[in-house]
Amino acid sequence: MPRVKWTNYLKPYWLPVLLAPLLMLVEVFMDLLQPKLMANIVNNGVMAGDLAYIRTTGLLMLGVAIIGLIGGIGCSIYSTIASQHFGADLRKDVFAKVQTFSFRNLDKFKAGSLVTRLTNDIVQMQNLVQMTLRILVRSPFLAIGSCIMAFMLSPKLAIILVVAVPVLFISQYYLIRASFPLFSKVQNKLDGVNTVLQENLSGIRVVKAFVRSAYENSRFGKANGEFTDIAVKAARIVAVNMPIMMFIMNASIVAVLWFGADLNWSGSLELGDLIAFINYVTQLLSSLLMVGMMMVSISRAKASGDRIREVLETEPEIRDAAGARSDIIRAGRIEFDDVSFKYDTSRGEYELRNISFTAEPGETVAILGSTGSGKSTLVNLISRLYEVTEGSIRVDGVDIRGIRLDHLRRQVGMVLQEAILFSGSIRDNIRYGKPEATQEQIEQAARAAQADEFIARMPDGYDSIIGQRGINLSGGQKQRMSIARALLIRPAVLILDDSTSAVDLGTESRIQQALKELMGTSTTIVIAQRISSVMDADKIVVLDEGRIVAVGKHDELMRSCAVYQDIYESQLGKEEIRHGGIA
Repeated sequence: MPRVKWTNYLKPYWLPVLLAPLLMLVEVFMDLLQPKLMANIVNNGVMAGDLAYIRTTGLLMLGVAIIGLIGGIGCSIYSTIASQHFGADLRKDVFAKVQTFSFRNLDKFKAGSLVTRLTNDIVQMQNLVQMTLRILVRSPFLAIGSCIMAFMLSPKLAIILVVAVPVLFISQYYLIRASFPLFSKVQNKLDGVNTVLQENLSGIRVVKAFVRSAYENSRFGKANGEFTDIAVKAARIVAVNMPIMMFIMNASIVAVLWFGADLNWSGSLELGDLIAFINYVTQLLSSLLMVGMMMVSISRAKASGDRIREVLETEPEIRDAAGARSDIIRAGRIEFDDVSFKYDTSRGEYELRNISFTAEPGETVAILGSTGSGKSTLVNLISRLYEVTEGSIRVDGVDIRGIRLDHLRRQVGMVLQEAILFSGSIRDNIRYGKPEATQEQIEQAARAAQADEFIARMPDGYDSIIGQRGINLSGGQKQRMSIARALLIRPAVLILDDSTSAVDLGTESRIQQALKELMGTSTTIVIAQRISSVMDADKIVVLDEGRIVAVGKHDELMRSCAVYQDIYESQLGKEEIRHGGIA
């Protein structure tokens, strides 16, 4: 993938990017005039007792200051416009990039780290752009201009600058060299803080239910402490900068006064020029101080920029192949052909091995197995949330790698194991996958998911607002809304990943009946923990340790599959097996 160029994010805003430094140059030029005008007042006005000259030159200084003020304000306005749009566009692109990532890509970038990169890291880059258009223009030009004016006033005194400036540069070089590696560590430790914070806030009910606040405080304290330690270490090095710079500046001014007084007494340097020279030295060293601080900010922003670049330059593992087809999924026939999968393609154990089975249109295929047998992993492969490691999956005879992702995922409706809802109204959550859906379609999907009754009891019905992640709904209500959301798009393939575990058996039975009526021609794949939920399936695929050990209907498996018998016995008991005819 081509390397990201930060300048591309500034090109659309070339006018404020151009105006900001130009206006800053106006301010710099006015600032450089002030000491010279002050020298003229002292030399030609004060020393000569010419009050009119003092008044005229004073008004000129006031006008110069006003022009400089206008330039400074204009620079601030345009640099802010450019930097804020830069940050907004960069944040939009990073967010859009994350949306293209497969589950494996997301496993690499943890949620807490992505939050830090989308917020704190981009703010660092945004601040850098603003400072570049202001301080990085002002400070170098003011330093160069002050140096030239100082040499013009007194080449002899300017020798002091020849000594002081290199000392400043050397101190800045070692400061930046020592601090730069620490800023990367600071951002990484901030990732850790955000990760713990996000997990805690998402699971706050579990924390309270198990009285684990003390443990969570300890865990957050550890992450926060590690972040604080490295941040303090970095800040300590940066803090050394100011005292060193102030010492060099004050020592330089003392030297100027020491040798300048002698030049004044000898008649080689007028008093006003000595005052102006001190002003130029102060401007020069202050500008270099700001450049030094800017270099520290640049090193910190570079660490953030590298982290942002890592996201933007990461190739999505799963993307549309050249010539990928769309509008080809009609019936929804699914065929697994010797599929194997592992999370870490370079090493590690296979999660699934040699999976082969077929799900015909209109069939309900159940996936059953013990915890960790690979059931959820298997269905995640169908919509290419993960990429198969070996073998192939075909939908309506076409390898899913040859189908456009948007078409594939629109035709494969998924109700995930964890019911995820978003802040907003019930209506908006149900029509999430089909924003243009009519109210009649929304209500039909809700009825099929057995969600219409509890929605009708809510104060505002379908306009009722639910909190973040459906915080004000029960587990069963969230599951039914997730099912309604999937049913609304009428997919060719419907995947239910243990999506009725929080509803009672009666509601589950009604949902299954409604699914048959509403999705009769669709292929339905069901993962369930309760064997009673899948006994009527057209086909049951039994998984054990990532392999298929049997495929068949309930009666067949009760006679021939020991794994299925063990699951049945553990849930319904030996007595039920004997009544079912298994001795």
